[in-house]
Amino acid sequence: MWEEERSEKKSENSPRDSFLSACDGSGVTSSRASEKMARGGVSRRGPLPWLAGFWTSACRVKPIQIAATHQVAPSPPEGGGEGLVRRLGAIDLILIGIGASIGAGIFVVTGTVARDAGPGVTISFIIAGAACALCALCYAELSSRFPALVGGAYLYTYAAFSELAAFLVFTQLMLDYHIGAASIARSLASYLVALLKIAPFFRHSLPDWIGSGQEVFGGVLSINVLAPILLVILTIILCLGVQESALVNSVMTATKVTIVLIVIFVGAFEVDVSNWSPFAPNGFKAIITGATIVFFAYVGFDAVANSAEESKRPQRDLPIGILVSLLACAILYVGVCLVITGMVSYKLLGDDAPLAEAFSNKGLKFVSILISIGAVAGLTTTLLVGLYVQSRLYLGLGRDGLLPSIFSKVHHIWHTPVRSQIWVGCVAGVLAGLFNVHELSHILSVGTLTGYSVVSACVITLRWKPRSSGHLSIGGFSARHEGIISLLGVACGGFLAGLCYRFSAGIVFLLIAILMSVVFAAALQYRQAYADPPGFSCPGVPAVPIISIFFNMFLFAQLHWEAWVRFIVVNIFAIGFYAAYGQYHATSPDCINSTIYHAMPAGDSQ
Repeated sequence: MWEEERSEKKSENSPRDSFLSACDGSGVTSSRASEKMARGGVSRRGPLPWLAGFWTSACRVKPIQIAATHQVAPSPPEGGGEGLVRRLGAIDLILIGIGASIGAGIFVVTGTVARDAGPGVTISFIIAGAACALCALCYAELSSRFPALVGGAYLYTYAAFSELAAFLVFTQLMLDYHIGAASIARSLASYLVALLKIAPFFRHSLPDWIGSGQEVFGGVLSINVLAPILLVILTIILCLGVQESALVNSVMTATKVTIVLIVIFVGAFEVDVSNWSPFAPNGFKAIITGATIVFFAYVGFDAVANSAEESKRPQRDLPIGILVSLLACAILYVGVCLVITGMVSYKLLGDDAPLAEAFSNKGLKFVSILISIGAVAGLTTTLLVGLYVQSRLYLGLGRDGLLPSIFSKVHHIWHTPVRSQIWVGCVAGVLAGLFNVHELSHILSVGTLTGYSVVSACVITLRWKPRSSGHLSIGGFSARHEGIISLLGVACGGFLAGLCYRFSAGIVFLLIAILMSVVFAAALQYRQAYADPPGFSCPGVPAVPIISIFFNMFLFAQLHWEAWVRFIVVNIFAIGFYAAYGQYHATSPDCINSTIYHAMPAGDSQ
C-alpha cells in the first residue's frame, strides 16, 4: 500500500533523512537557504550577481525522503480527483519493458548485423545484453529506492547531481523520444500499407502519400497521411487511462512475442548446422562491432522506471519489470539469431527483410506474412510506450516548474496527463506527417546513452557516505568533488577508448585510455565510502556502475559525428532555456510533497 510521502516540517538546523547534497561538497545544506539564494538572496557584492544566482539555482538538488514504510492515501472518488492512479502490476510492467524494447528490429537488425558478424551475431546480442544488464541493475536499484514519482533518469539525476544536470538529461532523452516516435510512426504506416497491398484491391491503388511518404518541394517535405492518423489513435488510447493503454500494450506485445516464438519454432526445423561454420568469419572485432549496434535493441528501462507513479507496488515490481523484461528480450533475440543464421548462410542474407526472405526461400511464405504482422504489433507497442513515457516526463518537469505548469495537469476523470499527452502526440504527428525523419536516425541514441551513463553514476553518488575524519583530502577537494571528477575521468576514458577502437589508433593508445579509466575507478573504489541502500541493491558497487559508464561512453564514441554536434547544440539550447525560464520558475525543493497519490483500485491491493 502506498501514499503520498509527506515529510513533517522541521527546523532548518534539524537533520533530514533525504538525498540532499550541496554543490560546495559539504553534503549538508538547507534547501530553503539554497532556494533563498536562488531567488535573489545571493550577495550582490560580486561582479556577476546574475551568474552567481544562476549557478546557485543550477546546483539545487531535489531532497527525496525515503520512508521505511508506506501507506496508501484514500482512493479518489469515482469519476473525480486529481493525480495518477495505481493500476499497473508486475506483469504490466514486464510487458511495458518488452513492448518498449522489441519492435520490428528483431526481424531486421538480427539479419543485417549477421551479414557482417556471421553466426557470431548471437554472441553480439549476448554481449550487448550483458552490458545492458549492468544498466538495468542500476535502474532497478534506483527504482526501488526512490518514492513512486514519474521522472526516471531525470528524477534520479535531480536527486544525485543537480537541477541543471537533470534538465540536460531530460532534453537529450526527449529529443530522442520525439524523433524516434515520428520515425516509428512512419515505419508503422509503411508496414500497414505493405500488409494492405497483399489484397489485390489495394495492390495498385494506394498512392505513396498514404503511408510510404511522397516528397514535395524538392524533397524538403515528405508527406505521409497515415502516420499522423495512427498517432492520433494511440494518443486517444493513452488519454483515456493507463489501464486501457496497458491493455492494448499487453495484447499487442503478447501477439508479437507469440509470432516470434512461432518463427523460432518453425525455423528450428529448417536449421542446417553447417551454416554455423565458420562461427565468426570476420573475427572477434566484427562481433564487438555488432554488439555496439544491437545494444540499442534493449531500451525498456526508462519506460518501466517512468511507470513508478502508476505501479501498484513500485518498490517491489519495478525491479522485477526491468530485469525480467531484459532477460525475456535477450532470450528472444538470441533465438532469432540462431534460427536466421542456421536457415541460410550469412552471406545470402538480404538488406531490408532478411528473416522474411529466409523463410520465403524455404517455401514458408505464410511465416513471412506472420513476420509482417509481428512487425506491425512490435512497432505499435514501441510507439505506444514511447508516447506514454514522454507524457510522464513532461508531467514531472511541469510539476517541478522547469516547464510551464500546463504540463503538470492531470485529468480529474481519466487520471492521465492529457495536455502533456496531446502535446507529445502533436509533435510526433507534425514530424511524422511532414518530414522524412528516418534521415535523422544517425543522430539518435545520444539521449539513451546519456541517460544510461548518468543513471549508473547516480547509483554511485547516492551510495556515498561521509568519510572518516582521518581521510586525507587531495588538493583541497571535498569527497564529493573527488568522486565527481573520478566519474568524469571514467567517462572520458571510455570515450577515448571508443575513439581508439573506431579509428584503429593502435593498441598502445587503447591501453592508455583503459588505464586512465582504471585509475579513476580505483579512486572511486578506495577514496569513497559506500552505504548499503534500502530495497533492491545493485551488486558490485562501484564496479558494476563504472563498467556500465565505460561501455556507454565507448558506444558514444561510435556514433556519427553529427550526433556529437547534436549533443553539444542541444545542451547549449537547454542551458539557455533554463537560464531564461527554468531557474526562475522551478518549485522549491521543499514543495515536492504537493504531488498527489491515490490508492490502487479496490480489490487490487491483495
